[in-house]
This record gives sequence, structure tokens and C-alpha cells, in this order.
Amino acid sequence: MEQISDRVRRLAASATFAMAQKSGELSAQGVDVVNMSVGEPDFNTPDYIKKAAFKAIEENYSKYSPVPGYLSLRDAVVNKLKRENSLDYTPAQVLISTGAKQSLCNAVMALVNPGDEVILPSPCWVSYPEMVKLAGGVPVIVRAGIEQDFKINAAQLEAAITPKTRAVMICSPSNPTGSVYGRDELSSLAEVLERHQNVFIISDEIYEHINFIGGHESLAQFGGIRDRVAVINGVSKAYAMTGWRIGFMAGPEWLVKACNKLQGQYTSGTCSVAQKAAEAAFNGPQDDVERMRSVFQKRRDLIVSLAREIPGFEVNNPQGAFYLFPKCDYYFGKSDGKSIVRTAEDLAMYLLEVGHVATVGGTAFGSPECIRLSYATSEEKIIEAFRRIKDTLEKLR
Repeated sequence: MEQISDRVRRLAASATFAMAQKSGELSAQGVDVVNMSVGEPDFNTPDYIKKAAFKAIEENYSKYSPVPGYLSLRDAVVNKLKRENSLDYTPAQVLISTGAKQSLCNAVMALVNPGDEVILPSPCWVSYPEMVKLAGGVPVIVRAGIEQDFKINAAQLEAAITPKTRAVMICSPSNPTGSVYGRDELSSLAEVLERHQNVFIISDEIYEHINFIGGHESLAQFGGIRDRVAVINGVSKAYAMTGWRIGFMAGPEWLVKACNKLQGQYTSGTCSVAQKAAEAAFNGPQDDVERMRSVFQKRRDLIVSLAREIPGFEVNNPQGAFYLFPKCDYYFGKSDGKSIVRTAEDLAMYLLEVGHVATVGGTAFGSPECIRLSYATSEEKIIEAFRRIKDTLEKLR
């Protein structure tokens, strides 16, 4: 007899992993699928990072690690934040976790009580609202369409804040849109937040280095709110280390202590060898980071040009990350005589089953009129994917 808790029953399954699983099942059947559903760099982890992991194994870093992470890694994070972001933290203000996803969830679980509201600028990553619900909070969705480059403004933020607002979660560069908040845009949001002293800010900066506008800006740079900002980052995207599962939080010491207490009860310290690899990533040469960023920018230019050739697609020009989020409701209600496309999820499934291209419907991201495509794949596969997409969509009338 199944006796699943109400807490878990209320959670939605991850739309991105669900589509990845479906595309994997087709591939296992021998179908040639171009997978544009997964947000994972297709590069290998740089060699100097792998060598650091081998060395850690040889030096017997095989015991339980401290719950907040090795001091040497926290020092490396402190130095990174100072060097790259001009932000001053101490090791006591840094917590290492098993991926930035755990860092985000730690922050939500430590801050949000049942009934508290958390503002989520939308489109947003599929896990944000589920994390809020897991904590008993209420996700408050603030929509920004393609006409706003998928970025909310200060007036929208102000209008969304109520006496129940506990936090706001901001992601820049953004998953799923690739939009990037510039300094002036963040400054206007910070001015609003400065007036609301009870609102905490969770700043997801995991795509920091995949940025095509010349520099990353953090909400933590604004003095009036800095003591209410948790910066969340990690090594997965910039260093092609998704499977190493290392993320971090940098924030006020009281919050870091609370998350340390929480983490100590349900995961303890993260993988010892992966921590030493991450330490090498932060302390080592950054040439590979720039090389990968440059490749992603070239792919961005390619995918935008190809997408703009698709009739009915409305496309922005993403300034970071590795996603395109075209508005595609032009195809809703159309049919090939057998299948009818009614939603973005229908369209994504149609592209998978007929065109053998894996994408993700936008509803789970808060934008049911869009689909998400990841261009964390080769130029050849991007070109082939759009050849298939164009041919497949031409069947719909």
C-alpha cells in the first residue's frame, strides 16, 4: 500500500528531467535524438581540476568532510568573491553544499515558514516554486514576457510585496531565458528592497561566467541590502562540473549557521574529493572558463539566427547562460491531421516524437506560451536540430 506524504504528493516532477528521460528512452530504442532539453555543458572538466581530484584521492581525502566544507575551499570562495565580484566575505559566511540546488533549498528551508510568500520573477527555473512549496511557503509569480526581455521591473516588484513577503529569488543570468540583469536594473530592484527590511534576497548566480555583456553584476553589491542577500553559486556551469555536485552560499553569518545546522541533519558535508577539485577550479587558471564562454556566445549567435527563420517563433537575444526561450503559441491549435498541438508541452512532445528533437515546454517555467532549448551542444547538432524543427513544424496547419 502506497503511503506517500502529502508534502511529496504536492511536488511536481521536474519537467526538464522528465523530458531528458523521455528522450533517453527514445535514444535507447535506436532513435537519433538531438537533445536540447538538458542544461549541462557538453565540455569536459578541465584537466587541472581533474588532476587535483586524483591528487586528493592519493592523499586520502576519503573521510567525512566538515559540514560547512573544508576551510581551504571556503577560503577559495572568499578569494573568488573578492577577486571577481568585489564582495567581502569571511569563511564563516560561506557554506559548501552538494550543488547550488542544495544551496538554494537550504536558504528557502531556513528562511520560509508556512504561509510566507516568496516572490519569483517568471519565467523561472522549475525547482524554485517547488522548493517554496516544500517549505510550506506560497510562491508569488511575477510575470515578465518577451516584450520585457523576460525581466521584471521595480514597479512590478513593489506591487508584489505584501506583509507576508519573506523573500525574493532572482536568477541572473537566467534559466530558462538567458536574460541578464544589468547594474542599473539591479539597482532599481535594490532600491525597492531597501525599503522593505523584512524581505530577504536569494540571488542565484550559477550562470555568472556564461555572460555575453562584458561583466556580471550581483545584488550583493548594494550596501543597503547586502546583509539580506544570499549569493548562490557553484562550479557546475562555469567549469563543466555538473556531476561533481559542488555549490556554495555566501551570506550573513546567521543564515549560514542556520543552513549549516540544517545541512548537518540531512546530508552532512559534501564529497571530499569534489571539494578539492572545486578548490583547484577557483584557485587555478581561468582560461578554460573564458574559452567555454566564448564558444557559448558563438552558439548563441547561431541559434538565434536559426530560430528567427522559423515561422511563428518570437525570439529575444539572450545575454547569458545557454538557453533560448522562443514564444511559440503561434502553433497552438494547429494539427498535422493526426495530432493537435494545444500547449507548449504538446509542441515539445510533437518535436520529440516526430522531429526527434528534445526541448522542454514552458509551462513549468511559468511561461506556457514558450519552449526552452539548450544550446549546450555542438554547432553541428544545433544546425541539425533546427533543420528538423523547421521540417516538423511545416507539417502543422
